[in-house]
Amino acid sequence: MSDRLSVVVLGMAGSAPFAGVAWQTLHYLEGLRRLGHDVVYLEDTERWPYDPVANSVSDDATEAIAYVARLAQRCGLTGRWAYRDVATGGTLHGLSERALHQALAGADLLVNLSGATVLREEHMRVPVRVYLETDPVLPQIEVAQGREFTIALLDAHTHHFTYGENLGAPDCEVPVERYEYLPTRQPVVLDWWAPEGPPEAGGRPFTTVGNWRQTSKDVEWRGERYTWSKDVEFRRFLDLPRRVTWPLELALAIDDDATVAMLEDHGWTVRDALRMSGDVDRYRDYVRGSAGEFTVAKDQNVRLRSGWFSDRTACYLAAGRPAIVQDTAFDAVLRTGEGLFAFGTPDEAAAAFDDVAAHYARHSAAALAIAREYFDAESVLADLLDRAAARRAPA
Repeated sequence: MSDRLSVVVLGMAGSAPFAGVAWQTLHYLEGLRRLGHDVVYLEDTERWPYDPVANSVSDDATEAIAYVARLAQRCGLTGRWAYRDVATGGTLHGLSERALHQALAGADLLVNLSGATVLREEHMRVPVRVYLETDPVLPQIEVAQGREFTIALLDAHTHHFTYGENLGAPDCEVPVERYEYLPTRQPVVLDWWAPEGPPEAGGRPFTTVGNWRQTSKDVEWRGERYTWSKDVEFRRFLDLPRRVTWPLELALAIDDDATVAMLEDHGWTVRDALRMSGDVDRYRDYVRGSAGEFTVAKDQNVRLRSGWFSDRTACYLAAGRPAIVQDTAFDAVLRTGEGLFAFGTPDEAAAAFDDVAAHYARHSAAALAIAREYFDAESVLADLLDRAAARRAPA
């Protein structure tokens, strides 16, 4: 698909104004723009605005609208965005109604990022509609369970791409029914994350950013409960700070003082993720200022071996920061052992830290090489567009 395309990207950056979501969205918008395509960003999720100061939903979309406008400007899309405010009955901001209608009517392809938007009639005019799944497992289980909402959501798309790159493999226990899931991975605009100066670990910590506890996507499947919350897996590695020479730091969204005290008693440093995630540059500086990333994955991805990999971890790699992350079977498609390590046990994690400590410069260079080989935004998105075109649905 080499011709210039008109692409509408549906996202949720304004309704979830956190740096991780923002960077994910920006990488798609900028990557498509750099490929020479005509890109419009549309937020039409029917979600109420979120107030990051109050940490709650709000009936005032002023900040959300300004936030989306700033993100669009950051990737050269000033005047090429629209935000529909459900709190005021669907008022459109950014593009006019007429301009948005024309953009959708003339679009070649629609990308529903994270599947966050339920497609309506005006979206269905676009001939190629990509469901881009950034969090596998729960949708597949809901389809297998016959959940009508999820099936209708996926049915509205012509193509289904997923970060679960191990779906359908013999060792993957995620049920795959009804749809052909095409593997894709996280695009990263590499120059936005380029390391500053030579790789030096110094006294910097290994870090990560995330939520401690989230249960809204826990699911029962075949008599087993599969959790979405990271705290379940982190508890298996509580003693790791006592086994490694690196300082380990968690930037967490957490409001449980007792849990913070427990983590600190085990040697972890805990920082406030909400404050950091409110600013995209502060978040990037935190990643680039780290020695590397250590993190666990969600139980669903670990036990069912989905092959999921994190956008955040891809950004650490692009910053030349080695990553030691829990295995979800992503090592079936990504090169590991230098710069990127997949662990399953505390012993394996500790051994990876020992290796990185002994050869930090080598692992830093390997991390950057992995980012260039696997996550370069223009390469990832060109591949996605080519495969969507090859499977273009009949008119």
